[in-house]
Amino acid sequence: MITLLHLMSALALLVWGTHIVRTDVLRVYGAQLRRILSTSIRKRWLAFSAGVGVTSLVQSSNATAVIVCSFVAQGLVGLTPALAIMLGADVGTALMTGVLSFDLSWLSPLLIFGGVVVYLSRRHTAAGRLGRAVIGLGLILLALELISAATQPMMHAAGIKVLFSSLTGDVLLDTLIGALFAMLTYSSLAAVLLAATLATSGIISLKVALCLVIGANLGSGVTALLSAASQNVAGRRVALGSMLFRLSGAIVVLPFINHLELVIAQFSRDLRFGVVAFHVIYNAVRCGLLLPLVEPMARLCERLLPENPLDDDGIHSRHLDPAAIDTPTLALANASREVLRIGDLIEKMLLSLLPVIRVNDTIRAGQIRRLDDDVDKLYTEVKMYLARVSREELNAKEVRRWTDVITLTINLEQAGDIIVRIVKGLESKKIAPQRTFSDAGMQEVCEMHARLLASLQLGLSVFLEGDLRSAQKLLAEKEAFRDLERAYAKTHLVRLAGETRQSIETSSLHLDLISDMKRMHSLFCSTAYAVLDEAGLLRRSRMDTSRDEEEERALAARSGDYSPP
Repeated sequence: MITLLHLMSALALLVWGTHIVRTDVLRVYGAQLRRILSTSIRKRWLAFSAGVGVTSLVQSSNATAVIVCSFVAQGLVGLTPALAIMLGADVGTALMTGVLSFDLSWLSPLLIFGGVVVYLSRRHTAAGRLGRAVIGLGLILLALELISAATQPMMHAAGIKVLFSSLTGDVLLDTLIGALFAMLTYSSLAAVLLAATLATSGIISLKVALCLVIGANLGSGVTALLSAASQNVAGRRVALGSMLFRLSGAIVVLPFINHLELVIAQFSRDLRFGVVAFHVIYNAVRCGLLLPLVEPMARLCERLLPENPLDDDGIHSRHLDPAAIDTPTLALANASREVLRIGDLIEKMLLSLLPVIRVNDTIRAGQIRRLDDDVDKLYTEVKMYLARVSREELNAKEVRRWTDVITLTINLEQAGDIIVRIVKGLESKKIAPQRTFSDAGMQEVCEMHARLLASLQLGLSVFLEGDLRSAQKLLAEKEAFRDLERAYAKTHLVRLAGETRQSIETSSLHLDLISDMKRMHSLFCSTAYAVLDEAGLLRRSRMDTSRDEEEERALAARSGDYSPP
């Protein structure tokens, strides 16, 4: 029992080491690797080579599969080159298995020691993350040594032999066990190396080890299918095509497994080398022969997974790539692009709002409500996406950007709610009773609306580019808009004193409308604070606007829309 626990802990260490290497390499070089994958699609062999190189570096064909599936789902890469990349990924992970099968135990302590020194001294830098990746590589080599040591006592343990012999009855069962193990460990590399080690120790036969290897390849394909389940149809086709390629290879090879066992036994007495060599040659030959068939496979996947118009239940995020989560800079850039889409929806809502105010356009009112539903959906997706980005792994600059993105997301969602509330007020207080604003009142509202729209556009520009002059201009516009709202409130009271009938009928609506516009304007101008803060100019600006913010909080509290932080 203790021996089995040692083996399980060594396997856990192997899986953890591969996870560290994959995660930290993607965090440092994720953007560059993704650029390589997205640009190496002009020729089939380039896409294949890109898959080999990237997977060899991250030591995980599953990581490559997640990236490629997300690219195809976003329309950045076609299905045919994506399948070529996946074939290259299969070869890349097989090559890394071959490299790690050599006796590199002497290198493990050097990698762990050096990686720890670099990581502890430069923890929050790219060099520190690469130090962690080096630690992970050292842990992989250490785990392989521990696996080899743990299997030695098994040769003399009758119970362990009975356990393994009872689990390996025929070819299909052996293949299934290999697939399940690869799925449980999220690593075909671990399954293949364990099979090679067990065969060398005499615990399982060479035939069983070869079946486990083929099963590990299938298990890795199933894992990719499960990872792509959240993608759209285009993304799922990549994983399906890769799985069909793996399955076709297994169907062709498994009937000849007895002959392959004899051939390998004749050419190599080292069973560990024979199993690993089979894994490398099997994937290289399989992928090389299947590479010319990527176009027919793409057509087959399109037939098996056709587009379904019923699946389109509204707006969907375009830039929130799950594969970029391990690359914080890229993930924040994706979230920023999606927030700008929310800003575009708010702009459409504002443009539709003016006809509702001026001519009681009920059709535009319905469009605004539908747009607000889209805003709410994208807001939720961006918020959940940012929640998955680990803030512990972000440097100071990335933390500020994370805060800026989530703040603007929340502000835009609140602005959408304010617009819907304005529409409801117009419907109940103006459209239903058939009332109209006075000419002077309508002119004031139109002017505030125009300035509100311009400030939204400027605020999005400040968020995107971080220009200091634009931020100062935006904050100055906030103060001017505040003064304008106060001036128009006074002129409205003058019209009431003059007993203007239209002003009397729409007085409450008019004051609520210009107040809501001022509150929205403040939300749009909030992007200036981050830029001014970074330039050291925020303190005086906030003193100038603190009174305005206190008034906004009091208004929100009275309306029930504000809760203290």
